[in-house]
Order: sequence, then structure tokens, then C-alpha cells
Amino acid sequence: MSSSNKGLLDQVVNSGLAGKLGVPQGEPLRRYKKGEPALDGPVVIGGEGRVAAGIKPLLSNDYQFIDGGTDAKRAALVFDATGITKPEDLHQLFDFFNPQMRKLLPCARLVVIGTTPELVKDRDEHIVQRSLEGFTRSVAKELRRGATAQLVYVAPETSSDLTGLESTLRFLLSGKSAFVDGQVIRVSADASAAPESWDAPLAGKIAVVTGAARGIGADIAKVLGRDGAKVICVDIPAAGEGLAETANEVKGSSLPLDVTAPDAAEKIKAHAEERHGGKVDIIVHNAGVTRDKLLANMDEGRWNMVQNINLVAPVRITEGLLQNGGLADGGRVVGVSSMAGISGNRGQTNYATTKAGVVGLVDSFSEELADKGITVNAVAPGFIETAMTDAMPFGTREVGRRLNSLAQGGRTVDVAETIAYFAGNASNAVTGNTVRVCGQNLLGA
Repeated sequence: MSSSNKGLLDQVVNSGLAGKLGVPQGEPLRRYKKGEPALDGPVVIGGEGRVAAGIKPLLSNDYQFIDGGTDAKRAALVFDATGITKPEDLHQLFDFFNPQMRKLLPCARLVVIGTTPELVKDRDEHIVQRSLEGFTRSVAKELRRGATAQLVYVAPETSSDLTGLESTLRFLLSGKSAFVDGQVIRVSADASAAPESWDAPLAGKIAVVTGAARGIGADIAKVLGRDGAKVICVDIPAAGEGLAETANEVKGSSLPLDVTAPDAAEKIKAHAEERHGGKVDIIVHNAGVTRDKLLANMDEGRWNMVQNINLVAPVRITEGLLQNGGLADGGRVVGVSSMAGISGNRGQTNYATTKAGVVGLVDSFSEELADKGITVNAVAPGFIETAMTDAMPFGTREVGRRLNSLAQGGRTVDVAETIAYFAGNASNAVTGNTVRVCGQNLLGA
């Protein structure tokens, strides 16, 4: 199909007329813009758990709150479900949300706060807290016009000091989480210190982004730079021109490097010390490749390349920076997984294996490094609009865009915003999470 015909078809399928004929058309999502309020309307808080009373004082400087009985449209609903301790109490979800559902603004945010079930000893409470996942994932699929719903689990001992929860609430109650939907985030009871400015939460931090020459990696570097970090942009020497462009745009530095090289961790450490005068505070393992083939047709070269770049390199670089002292205590490690690693993809056994391995990296390292104050998390992007998706066959691309609750593809900045949330100092209570940036896929796991 010629590019002109492809462009015409794209316009038709994504038009108002196509919407009237039944083709799903996603709501334009409200994303972060500097200088604009986090939400374009007020927040309603509900629930009688142990955290509800502390939310308003925590966020009152930047958010407006109204009573649930007010007729005005609202931009967010936050429900404290930590007080639900037996199955008979679950009606509280209905009692709060049912009267509110028709009062939501476009791109509204729904957040339910529960208690981490694995940490609850009482049988009834464990059961009902686990049931919150079914509620939030289902209501997320019912919402329209770009609205999203999330579940945040907090530790049982979290009560009066909610500072460890603040960065998560600010992320979810803003345009930074535009393409995050139907997700579960676990937050520990650790206290956090707010940054001097929430507009520059990474001020003074040294961040490394691999695969930064283009695409998602370039946007990760830009968002971290916007948030105040000194960014080291890493990519293969052959991508030098794009790498230099990214580094110049973020006022960072470029490090041409093959991440699979045995001395990659040593070179990263040396560059951070020589160019930025310190240890690495944040490392984002974004570099990755695809070499798709059915397993029966795959050759060893395709398998090994994907294995070594996507998984071996993040594991060995993280280990290396820990061994050589290049990663600061209190640092942040962020991996880039994929929906393929969670639900699997035909023709991507090599890729899906490595991306599931990134989730394993999070599970393993987050426990191991907790004593050093180092957090380890990952994002799992779904259908993100990139040059690769632009090159897909028309039908495959248009169906793929719509197979999520938001009925559209995400943007590279959506992945970058989620990584920046993980990277913040104020997110020290957030570790061991893999958050899908997928608009809540309708099929798969």
C-alpha cells in the first residue's frame, strides 16, 4: 500500500464519521504540561480507612477538594478501602462510587487505596483486600472518555505518616499517568521527603539511560532532564548522531557504548565520575531489540542477540555497578519490560523470554537491595506509537491501537513519565513493581 493511500485510510478510520459507524475512537488524553494544574477539576475523597484523613493535608497545596454530595463535575475520586475488613463490608465500594460515576470529567482519575493482602494476617481482611483488584480492573474497563482507575496497596502499618504515598498519588492524579490504566502499585510504609519542587523532583541526580538515541529512550532522557537530572545518554557507537542530538537536547552527556561489553559497568561508572562528578543515582535499562521468528524458524544468532541485549546486559550492568560502587545507595534501577513478557506473543519467544526476565530482575534485585535503599521497578509498555508501529500493516496497527480500555495507542512520553515517577527520591517506598503502560489491554494476561 502506498504511503498516500495508507495516510488516507488512517484519516478515515480515525475520524468522527468512523466513530459514528462504530469504530472506537479514543478520547484525546490530558497529558502533563508544565504550568498547568495536575487535574482540571476537584477531587472527592471517600472511605473510612486509616489513610483517608491524611490525604487532603498531603495534597492540599496543589489540588482542590469537594464533598461527595456536591453536584459539580469532579476530576478524581480517591477511596480509602483500608477499612474494609470482611466480605460484608464490600458494599462500601458501591455506596461511594455508584453516585459519583455520572459526575466525572473527561480523563478523570479513580484511585482505590487498600492494604497489601500478602501482609495481612486476618483471613477475612486478606480476602477482601485481594478482591479490590477485581473491582478496579473492572471499573477501569467501564470508564469512558479517557478516564482511568488504579489500585494502590499500602503496608498495614501505614497510617498517620503518608509521605511515602505522596509521589504515587501525585503521579496517578495527573496527566503523567495518562496511558496507565487498571494497574496495581504496592507502596511500603517507609516515610519519604518531598522534593524542593515537584516540577524538578530529580534535581542534581545523575541518571543513565541506555538505548537513548531515539524512540522511547530519547523521550526517557528528555523527561528525566526536564525533571532536573543530569542525564548520561548511552547507545551503540553506530547511533552516534542520534545519541549526540538527544544528549545536546537534554544538556547531558553522550556515552557511545555496547551494553553487552564485559566492561560496560566500568565505563558507565568512569563516565559518571569524570563528566558529572559522582555516582549513578538512576539507571534505566531501556536498550532492547526484536528479532522475530517462529521458534521453528529461529536461528541461534537472533536468539542470542535478543537475549544478550535485552536481559543479560541489564543484569550484568546492575551487578557490575553494585560491585564497583558506581551505583549510589538510595539509587533507582528501572527496567523496561513489555506486555509480550507478561502475556506472550506469537513469533517472539526470544523477546518475550527476555522481557519476562526483566520482571524477574525486579523481583530479585528489589529484595536484595532494599537494605541499601535502592529501589527496583519496571515498566511494561503495550501499544506505543513509534516508527516501528507506523510501519505495521494498516489493519494490524489499527486493531492493535484499539485493544485497550482507552481505545488508542500510547505515546513514548507515557512510558517516560512512569519511569520518572519510579526514579524520584520521593518514590523510595515504591519498589518491586512492574507497571503496565498499556491503556489496560483488553486481551492477554
